[in-house]
Amino acid sequence: MKSLLNEFQSDKSWSIFLDRDGVINSRYKDEIIDTPEKFKFIDGVKESIAYFSEVFKKIIIVTNQQGIGKGLFKEEDLEKIHAKMLAEIDHNGGRIDKVYYCPALKEKNSFYHKPMPGMALLAKKDFPEINFRKSVMVGDALSDMRFGKSMKMVTVLLRAPRKTVLNNHTLIDYAFKNLFEFKVFLEKQTIESQNSR
Repeated sequence: MKSLLNEFQSDKSWSIFLDRDGVINSRYKDEIIDTPEKFKFIDGVKESIAYFSEVFKKIIIVTNQQGIGKGLFKEEDLEKIHAKMLAEIDHNGGRIDKVYYCPALKEKNSFYHKPMPGMALLAKKDFPEINFRKSVMVGDALSDMRFGKSMKMVTVLLRAPRKTVLNNHTLIDYAFKNLFEFKVFLEKQTIESQNSR
């Protein structure tokens, strides 16, 4: 696995892209998150995003939401869920610059459904200062890794078995148990970089 570029420590022009389900909130096996009440932050996420807000220029969420395409909930329901999410992140000292979501079913082959790059390009259009080679994609699925690699991002896979990481090493630059563990890793890198100056 490659080292996260040293310039990240002193260059605040990096961006971070985050998947939602399984990264920010708990992913349920048989339950659809269709109301704000069902949206539960994973431990350490709010603190992690507060830290990311200090070191990343842009923080973007990119999420496939096929439940809309399946008719399980509406876009208005998703907007309410995201309003709760953003309010809690803000209350805890963090920020999200924008949330992008794709409601299309996987079989529709939408350009905006990860791993296709559509949502990344929308973010670039809205925030021209984003440099994909100075961006990190964090997700819990290989489709997130393919999405990131298609745009030359550094990729971080969460919650994956070691075998999955080893078998897909060309897609995955880093692997951690959760977002908080990644946050701790970045903090340590920053301290080590400062001490070496």
